[in-house]
Amino acid sequence: MPDRHTDLIQIRPGEAGRLTVLLPYTPERVAKIKTVAGRHWDSKERYWTVPHTEGALAHLLALFADEPVELEPSLCPVMVLSRPEPAHQVEILHATGKDLQTPPKLLDSVHLAIRARHYSVKTEEAYIGWIKRFILFHHKRPPGDMGEEEIARFLSYLASAGHVSASTQNQALNAILFLCREVLRKDIGFVSGVVRAKRGKRLPIVLTRQEVKAILGFVDGTEWLMAMLLYGAGLRLMECVRLRVKDIDFSTNQIVVRAGKGNKDRVTMLPTTVKDPLVRHVDLLRRQHEHEISQGFGRVELPNALIRKYPNADREWAWQWVFPASKYYRDRVTGERYKHHLHESVIQKAIKEATRRAGMSKPASCHTFRHSFATHLLEDGYDIRTVQELLGHRDVSTTMMYTHVLNRGGRGVYSPADRLDLMKG
Repeated sequence: MPDRHTDLIQIRPGEAGRLTVLLPYTPERVAKIKTVAGRHWDSKERYWTVPHTEGALAHLLALFADEPVELEPSLCPVMVLSRPEPAHQVEILHATGKDLQTPPKLLDSVHLAIRARHYSVKTEEAYIGWIKRFILFHHKRPPGDMGEEEIARFLSYLASAGHVSASTQNQALNAILFLCREVLRKDIGFVSGVVRAKRGKRLPIVLTRQEVKAILGFVDGTEWLMAMLLYGAGLRLMECVRLRVKDIDFSTNQIVVRAGKGNKDRVTMLPTTVKDPLVRHVDLLRRQHEHEISQGFGRVELPNALIRKYPNADREWAWQWVFPASKYYRDRVTGERYKHHLHESVIQKAIKEATRRAGMSKPASCHTFRHSFATHLLEDGYDIRTVQELLGHRDVSTTMMYTHVLNRGGRGVYSPADRLDLMKG
């Protein structure tokens, strides 16, 4: 084993498919390496080992990006990670003592910038897609060489030739501005001369109570529980599939929605109708979890960096998914096996099939249950501010669209034909 330098972190190939990490002690360094799944401290040889996977190596380089690292030349990083500084580079000290400064790939920098700001996975996917389309539209010109004129041309093309909606055009603009301002550190002024897509006013599709009951009659099992929460608690689709055991309070009949749209928490009700079936469902999951823990499994992904603060929380019952997937997946970075939540397409397909079997003429979807939840609460006379809080709307004007569905808005308008006293003869 090579001599230890005072501050130099050394990464070498080890034995049995593992990497050896010589880590001069500081509390901060130890805290960082403890975030690597599968790490092991060899108290006799006084070094750490981690799984020898491509993802684990990249994870180590990201953890110690601000410190001197000596990397065995035979180990070639599979991805280039960036630092928060504008330079966007990683310094790796080879055994020769020479510095290697490699600029990261553009999309890698975008990925890291988005995740550093804790944007949702859906937002990340959308932004990456628009950035790719923007670059291809301009024949793969470097984005740093383009400005307001090229952005305006691309947005105009989307509206005139692509026939996209106004919200889609705005999403594309936000993605490109994010690339320029947050990744390339380039100031973009007012984008003028854009052909704007027309924003139409659309009313949500709402089911009657009889239609909701008819659709739910063709759903059973876990899908029925999820559909009942979509309608009975007004949850969004991803809020439902991402529920954890700790988020449901059966004693107070409440559900805490964590990091909903806009990264906001809120509280909504737990429908009494679904309480007992949900209790039985959770009890069954708990027995399964205890069995999986005994077999060395039972881990779930934790949000943000909680695994650093609570290293064993990913095995705790409170953090388990209420609607887990049936199989485990292997993390590409750590190589560890985790259980994901049920994929959203499962409930989407179940609702689509139930709608077809119920003979509905309305194109109902999972989000239609949320629209129906809000509308039926207003029909029952609940205050619009209360409905706004249950839905998690930032502005009450968003909630006001359901009054238009009701044909209310304080007016209570009736057709004059309904007031006619039809006479015979």
